[in-house]
Amino acid sequence: LFWLSLNVWLFGKTFLLYYQGLQYYYLHQMLGLGLCVSRASAAVLNFNCCLVLLPMCRVLLAFFRGSQKVASKKTRRLLDKSKTFHVTCGITICIFSVLHVAAHLVNALNFSENYNEDFLALNAANYRGEDPRKLLFATVPGLTGVIMVLVLFLMCTASTYAIRVSNYDIFWYTHNLFFVFYMLLILHVSGGVLKYQTNLEEHPPGCFNPNKTLQENVTVPKAFEESFPYYTTQPFPEDLSVPEPFVHNNFMRICSEEPKFQSHFPETWLWISGPLCLYCVERLYRYIRSNKPVTITSVISHPSNVLEVRMMKEDFKARPGQYVILHCPRVSALESHPFTLTMCPTDTKATFGVHLKVVGDWTERFRDLLLLHSNQDTEILPIFQQRRYPKLYVDGPFGSPFEESLNYEVSLCVAGGIGVTPFASVLNTLLDGWKCYKLRRLYFIWVCRDIESFRWFADLLCALHNKLWQENRPDYINIQLYLSQTDGIQKIIDEKYQALNSRLLIGRPRWKLIFDEIAKCNRRKTIGVFCCGPNKMSKILHKMSNSSNSYGTRFEYNKESFS
Repeated sequence: LFWLSLNVWLFGKTFLLYYQGLQYYYLHQMLGLGLCVSRASAAVLNFNCCLVLLPMCRVLLAFFRGSQKVASKKTRRLLDKSKTFHVTCGITICIFSVLHVAAHLVNALNFSENYNEDFLALNAANYRGEDPRKLLFATVPGLTGVIMVLVLFLMCTASTYAIRVSNYDIFWYTHNLFFVFYMLLILHVSGGVLKYQTNLEEHPPGCFNPNKTLQENVTVPKAFEESFPYYTTQPFPEDLSVPEPFVHNNFMRICSEEPKFQSHFPETWLWISGPLCLYCVERLYRYIRSNKPVTITSVISHPSNVLEVRMMKEDFKARPGQYVILHCPRVSALESHPFTLTMCPTDTKATFGVHLKVVGDWTERFRDLLLLHSNQDTEILPIFQQRRYPKLYVDGPFGSPFEESLNYEVSLCVAGGIGVTPFASVLNTLLDGWKCYKLRRLYFIWVCRDIESFRWFADLLCALHNKLWQENRPDYINIQLYLSQTDGIQKIIDEKYQALNSRLLIGRPRWKLIFDEIAKCNRRKTIGVFCCGPNKMSKILHKMSNSSNSYGTRFEYNKESFS
């Protein structure tokens, strides 16, 4: 709502500037409201095109999150809205682009029909009645505008949820057309079609030029003859002072010269050059940083189509909750995907890892390259052939909301299915040592559809449970596992996971009871709520976090959002 109000305010201020500005008087007579609407929408577009790239500067966001530059936890939480802000700017660009195009279609028609023979410099058309389509397809502003509309249409349609889920490749490739869009945007304003008057003092808009009137044999107004009877048959002297009665009779003002017009200085590049250069510099830095492939140490196939990849990279450091972007040239030359770290490097071990759900073409091809085909006889292959993994490049790490989970005294972490991955790195970190962190109690809730999914991190959960029992802190972590579908429940019975069997519940969590119980046990405390799962679950948790309780407990909601 705030962003909408800000853009409407900017639109209104610019609209009034062009509607009331004397320097646009003659141009406004030609184009009408089309001038005001086109310029006002252009101002909003410049503003949003300037800001839409900033949320995509992942390294910059990670720096602010991990450093002491942003000390306030509330301010750091605003960084989690980077994707939402990017989408909001994109939607605003689409809406005001439609308005801008509609206004310029009207302007093209008015340039043709209202051809001004008195002030030829104002005209964009070559003659009265010229086909407006020539202004759209035969001029630099018109042609670049048409191409930008096509590019923007492709980017917007490919960004919809349906296309991103069904075919991520289309979204990825079309979204990278942004660079073409920005180059065309810089060229778009170089035509100088719209002009403003520069000599307002010498030629006030609507003034009377007696020299031009007499030269064109136009009838002199009667008021002028009465005030200047001796100058009605000869040119008007330039150095003659204007009598007081003529100035104050509300008839018209005298002008000493013809109006002069000048094209606007292109301002768009001033808006977008800074963010565009910053983004390009960051992409170059990320390319240099990720140019060396990682060493894959092991690949583990887990139940329910989940693949675990463990790797090593020189001087790689990461914090729990962060994510990386994987790029495998043999899978796709340009495409890459973000994955949350489930294991971070520490002082004692350099290995880090990710868990990825095999859904879609990219992950399927990646899995096929990492794992040997099931019909292949692995026993007759030499060991060096079995370990020949494809080249894999890692970009990152980048910040996420889950870095804050260790900075609360009490945290509630809720995962849905593969959404458990952000919390896996947090649990691994606590397994190495929990006393150095602010966190003193962790509520961990994991909801899965099938029983086999819990085996992804069952060993980790049992190891952490046993460690805390040995240290006499069994209340440090509260684990609740929910099985939403009961098919195959008998498979969980395993002597190895007895600690988890006692914490397994059938059905869906009763969030109201869970939040009330947590609030009751942690009176007047601030609890961080972290969720990574389906949108429906996220909305419920967000609503529950914002609801009040009688215990004075405050819940702060956080949600995973890859930018």
